[in-house]
Amino acid sequence: MTTSVVADVRIGDLARRFGATTRTLRYYQEVGLLQPTGVSPGGVRLYSEADAERLARIVELRDTLGFDLERIRLVLQSEDRLSELREEASHHPTPQRRGEMVVEAYQLNLRIQREIDVKLRQLEAFQADLRFKVDRYREIAAEVGVDLDVVPETEAPSPEAAASASE
Repeated sequence: MTTSVVADVRIGDLARRFGATTRTLRYYQEVGLLQPTGVSPGGVRLYSEADAERLARIVELRDTLGFDLERIRLVLQSEDRLSELREEASHHPTPQRRGEMVVEAYQLNLRIQREIDVKLRQLEAFQADLRFKVDRYREIAAEVGVDLDVVPETEAPSPEAAASASE
């Protein structure tokens, strides 16, 4: 994938593109997750498409995988190092160096997998707890004569809908 190195996306535009705030992007910069590629003469942070792709990865790790910032940092550092190794590999290193590189890449890949495994175990434990509760609800329903198999499933209201209903 080719990315532009021209820093022409203003911080506000990038934030809107990802449904974030400029404060969030500045915080990501402060904690070392996302650095602007440039700054305008007026001091506005400017981002490239590569920066936008990195932000997309941060959002994916945060929202889809539920990673905290420390895990996101670990994954990004590992992926950055893997990119450096790919670049180095394109310059035809010696067989010995290639061996060292493949060992490092393997270890980095395992590091990322371990982080995902931790998250999967957390999700599985959460799901097991929910299943246990469903079984308990079925026991209670049977005791009081309610057939849960005929009760329609409903979607829980979103936090926004619940908040507006309580106003």
